[in-house]
Amino acid sequence: MRLSVAFRHVHRSHASIRRARAGVQVLNSENRLITLADKSAVSYPWIREASSTSGTGETVTSLKSHPRKNDGPLYQSAVSDIVQKCRDELKAIRETNPDLKPTLAIIQAGEDDGLLEVNKKMAGQIGLNVMQICLPRQCTEDEVIDEILRLNEDSRVHGIFLHLPQSFLSRSVRNAIKPQKDVDGVSDLNVGRVVLGDQRDGFASPVAGAVLEMLARHDSPLIGKMAVLVGVEGPLKATIQCLLQNNGMMVQTCQWSSKHLQKQIMDSDVVILLEPDHKSFPPTWIRPGVAVINLSSALMEEHPDSWEHRAEVESGAGVGPLSAALRMQHVVRSSRRWIQEQQYQPWRLRPLKLQPLSPVPSDIEISRAQTPKPISQLAQEIGLLPEELEAYGNTKAKVHLSLLNRLQHQPNGKYVLVAGITPTPLGEGKSTVTTGLVQALSAHLKLNSFACLRQPSQGPTFGVKGGAAGGGYAQVIPMEEFNLHLTGDIHAITAANNLVAAAIDARILHESTQSDKALYRRLVPSVNGVRCFSPIQMARLQRLGINKSDPSDLTPEEVRAFVRLDLDPEKVTWQRVVDTNDRFLRKITVGQANTEKGHARQTQFDIAVASEIMAILALTDGLADMRARLGRMVVGSNRNGQPITADDLGTPVFVHAGPFANIAHGNSSVLADKLALKLVGEEGFVVTEAGFGADIGMEKFFNIKCRTSGLKPDVVVLVATVRALKMHGGGPNVTAGVPLPKEYINENLQLVADGCSNLKKQIQIAHLFGVPVVVALNVFKTDTQAEIELVCRIAEASGASAAVQCHHWSRGGRGSVELAQAVKKVASQKNNFQFLYNLQDSIVEKIRTIAQKVYGADDIELSPEAQAKIDYYNQQGFGALPICMAKTHLSLSHMPEKKGVPTGFILPIRDIRASIGAGFIYPLVGTMSTMPGLPTRPCFYDIDLDPVTEEIKGLF
Repeated sequence: MRLSVAFRHVHRSHASIRRARAGVQVLNSENRLITLADKSAVSYPWIREASSTSGTGETVTSLKSHPRKNDGPLYQSAVSDIVQKCRDELKAIRETNPDLKPTLAIIQAGEDDGLLEVNKKMAGQIGLNVMQICLPRQCTEDEVIDEILRLNEDSRVHGIFLHLPQSFLSRSVRNAIKPQKDVDGVSDLNVGRVVLGDQRDGFASPVAGAVLEMLARHDSPLIGKMAVLVGVEGPLKATIQCLLQNNGMMVQTCQWSSKHLQKQIMDSDVVILLEPDHKSFPPTWIRPGVAVINLSSALMEEHPDSWEHRAEVESGAGVGPLSAALRMQHVVRSSRRWIQEQQYQPWRLRPLKLQPLSPVPSDIEISRAQTPKPISQLAQEIGLLPEELEAYGNTKAKVHLSLLNRLQHQPNGKYVLVAGITPTPLGEGKSTVTTGLVQALSAHLKLNSFACLRQPSQGPTFGVKGGAAGGGYAQVIPMEEFNLHLTGDIHAITAANNLVAAAIDARILHESTQSDKALYRRLVPSVNGVRCFSPIQMARLQRLGINKSDPSDLTPEEVRAFVRLDLDPEKVTWQRVVDTNDRFLRKITVGQANTEKGHARQTQFDIAVASEIMAILALTDGLADMRARLGRMVVGSNRNGQPITADDLGTPVFVHAGPFANIAHGNSSVLADKLALKLVGEEGFVVTEAGFGADIGMEKFFNIKCRTSGLKPDVVVLVATVRALKMHGGGPNVTAGVPLPKEYINENLQLVADGCSNLKKQIQIAHLFGVPVVVALNVFKTDTQAEIELVCRIAEASGASAAVQCHHWSRGGRGSVELAQAVKKVASQKNNFQFLYNLQDSIVEKIRTIAQKVYGADDIELSPEAQAKIDYYNQQGFGALPICMAKTHLSLSHMPEKKGVPTGFILPIRDIRASIGAGFIYPLVGTMSTMPGLPTRPCFYDIDLDPVTEEIKGLF
């Protein structure tokens, strides 16, 4: 069973095709008549033909050869022409893809190299690779299919050729090959394409092609001539018959046993023999000028032991070399098609039909009434390749980062940010606006568009909000899967974060209870008598200035420096996290078990989406960058005040994103945006959302995310509601779970007008960054037309490029067409995007700039602890990082009860943290907590599992 999965050869031409020799006899008026009954004139070397199953139609055939000196120029000129054409085509491909080396993979049983040199030479003349894969002679069908499936997914391989006995070439084997890699045209799909006369996306059998090529070079035209195919039925026969008919010939088929055999042969201008046995007929049956092509099979189903001896002939005449050349031509064309697939493809998106009902049903009813499109179908419609998709069930998937490389030269689409005014505790519908806007752009304006949203945290889902998938007819479906776990990224972040926390406390314990020698022995153990440093340990040695690689070479002083992080328990900054609101985890004590030997310390939990790892995931632009950021995370300081990083501990690496906006930076991932911008194309739109108000999510989007990504937004969509504006105008408090006061249900133009002060301020904040604003008024059923018109009028007077009312909640995309048209118009205009502050400004000045220009504070006030932290971070060299303010989302100020546009206040900075891996400084404003608490009646009271239908109920 040796070499069952291994490559037999990988040459410069990547090894060879074990190709069947073919014999061609062309008879014409110049007395080139071959008598098949004359055994002395005909040699029949047994040669094995291979077939492939990539879905491009050709069958396995073996060709007998009858070499004649006069045959040479006819097929040799054809081979030369094909080789030169392939060279020219490959040269054109390499002008834009210089590293491409198209490869033909040959799967064979046994290690016979008889055909290796022939095909290697042919491939070398063109500039192709040939990869030979030798399976055991007695391999199973499953082993062959396993190799085919592996080669299907290998982007280096552009053609698959099955050089196997006929008995191996079952329908399952032939159809296992991807159609685009089936350069021998053996699959049902490719044979079917030939039958239908449509070979634009497939391949016909090279053997059949060689027959046609030889006949085309005959000295008389083919149109109107009669051909007879003699022998067994099969895909090759069907392919040859259809190709001849498509070229104007009349075709008959006949078996050797037919009583009409003589007449059909005598009436024909071309005779093609497909019978595997040594059949013959009298030479008197063949008229002068008739072309006879013998394709008799040499697969030797019953005589596998003769394989070693059948390849002694260097080359076959005619069809053999010609079909090999055509096979190579198919590989070149397969690679060209592959290159075209890698390029940007126009979308073929077919939106699902939406039939809104009135009154509007609940969100969950709407979600379940719509049948989601299979994710694989959606991926195909928007230009994703199958290998770029990792499915999680039928309705969701992850996209591989290889897409960025594939579309690296594709211009980005327009970049739209959805932000909002200061919200009520109920939220004002930014996710709904984002979804409705994309529905309108895609389904109604017929523009490629993508929505990039954050993953919901279970904290708000089970706490106060109940879901984050949008709402009404503008929501992400299926909403249960979107709100609960999705693809498990938050759980992966939680596990990675807590692994770091566990590593910190364990290291403190072990260092306090072991000698240097014992620590070194355990950190660098002897494995099979050999001690060596791991790559991450080598990196630590380099940071310590120890340029040694042999563990036995370190001095006692170097050993001590290496093994002792000397973490100060009082200066550990890394917290544990959990994705649930839990106020009793805001301050905890760890290390109280007897096994911890008295090493107790006070610490806390944060909400999982506030983890620095979440921020890193959202800000990274690739795996290498993420790995570096994870390693740079500072977890605390040693007793000398030096920072200790995750790389010093050993970095956990996992591998999307949902950071809170009031605690973290509040934006979906950079990678999601970059992937989407490439997919939509230059005329398309990517709509992403910033959490909470423009003073928080939008400010962080610009100052942090845009700095990291290098992307520049084209327009800001600012979401407002009459309800929130009335609250800012002096309306009573709005509380989740409590009926709205009458002021929010009845028309009140004065409250709306007064509350527009907050809207005007948020427009001004966007203009600080030089980005135009379109105000999207999310209309509720209680809003009156007078209130709606008043908001739009004030918004435009306050500097908005446009202000439109939106009805996406009740109508879907049709209710946001006006918004989509406004966004399209404004996004086409040039803007003057700029950052709010310079990174080289001091930490204090950057905080002050945000407080004064964005929040409207008179100044900032630093607690002694915050000032000490600033001095500390400056000392460690972290002063040039951007700022990520942790502030309440319910007010422009730090005081949730202060609505509208508060003035005359001092912004208190209670504490400051540093997320070095993520790349920002993290001030805590006022009483802002990093672990939310559950309300008296959380949302999970209403969430349950129906044991009969197995559906989640009560979720939003």
